[in-house]
Amino acid sequence: MQFVFYFYLISFITTIFLFCLAGIKKWQWKYILCASLCVLLILAMASLLLWYFLYYQCLLGKSCRSGGKCLSSSQWCDGVKDCSHGEDESQCFRLHGTNFMLETYSSDSQTWMPVCAENWDNNYGRTVCEHIGYKSSDYIPIGNGIKFCFFNINFCRPILCSQSCSARAVKLHCIECGVSSAAPSARIVGGTAAVNGAWPWQVSLQIQHQHTCGGSIISPYWILSAAHCFEKYSHPGHWRVYYGDVSLLQMGLGSGKTVSKIISHDKFDKHTNDNDIALVKLDTPLTFTRTVKPVCLPNIGLDLSAGHHAWITGWGALRLSGPSPDRLHQAQVTVYSRETCNSPQVLNGEISETMICAGKMQGGVDSCQGDSGGPLVVKEGDVWWLAGDTSWGIGCALRNKPGVYGNVTYFIHWVYEQMQVQYVIAIEM
Repeated sequence: MQFVFYFYLISFITTIFLFCLAGIKKWQWKYILCASLCVLLILAMASLLLWYFLYYQCLLGKSCRSGGKCLSSSQWCDGVKDCSHGEDESQCFRLHGTNFMLETYSSDSQTWMPVCAENWDNNYGRTVCEHIGYKSSDYIPIGNGIKFCFFNINFCRPILCSQSCSARAVKLHCIECGVSSAAPSARIVGGTAAVNGAWPWQVSLQIQHQHTCGGSIISPYWILSAAHCFEKYSHPGHWRVYYGDVSLLQMGLGSGKTVSKIISHDKFDKHTNDNDIALVKLDTPLTFTRTVKPVCLPNIGLDLSAGHHAWITGWGALRLSGPSPDRLHQAQVTVYSRETCNSPQVLNGEISETMICAGKMQGGVDSCQGDSGGPLVVKEGDVWWLAGDTSWGIGCALRNKPGVYGNVTYFIHWVYEQMQVQYVIAIEM
């Protein structure tokens, strides 16, 4: 809208300028003055437009979340906190692929590169995990011979880039995740009852002891769920989180966990279900056991594309408008491409990049009411990865109508950003 306004304003001034020139012979000195003023106004407006689009809108760089300050790309991850809250130095590390290789961002080359394990110690691991959004680390160095530029890290000095590494690249586990204590008992609608320990990250989000939505443990303090679960009841005091058993009745015998904060994606659209993701922060941390464990968040470079077999779990209805079971159910589904899901005979263009669709095209297997927010997981590299959160669907288990899930890979930076910000706030308090 601002661009349209400025465009018409400049056009108006230019018209006056041309009109002035047309009469320059009649009242020469007046029109020379008029023309000069018009030129100055045009230059001023052009400068304002240039500032607005290059600095304020930050087209050639990135803007700070705090205050909107625009920084050039070279100022991000350069070891100097230019944003008032330091966010330009807060997302400079990431984990890559199924082997959890640690990468850091080079402001010089504007690329991500592996970190050399030379002089690495556990304190660096803990620091990096805190930068990412976790609170502890357990790193494992991995093999030699990776032909990339390596970064040698010393947190007291700027990160240096070199073409060789005398040690190995760093493999970093900020949290042990994605390990179940029992295999799925068989191949939710069309599914089977689960056993304790098979899906230890599954939780029940309840209001007044009634199961309302599912969720996935991603750290001792954090549960990932769907934003639409919290449309009506957004206050943390309404909710309690139950965990550690496949039976709702058994879990209900415990006190569960109270909730301190609910963070729904600020761009969630209830009409299209775009950006249907939320994080729930617990008042007190979970203690991990055989039946209480986190699922792995998807790393960059992890292939969770179409054709993968995935699993869905939940306490949702076993048929459309049917009652919810006491026992957790599981079902195996297939992940489909966005093109397949958007075809006219399937979901007719309703699947955006923030979504994944998965199910069985022949019908008979699907998530249903009460499964919302629960996990869609894929096993890769011997661990389970959270590919999606149950979002929406047309009916339950209908032919050519697979279920739709929030695309966790798409939101991974958002997830870490929320965890990170809340951690910083907790430290500052």
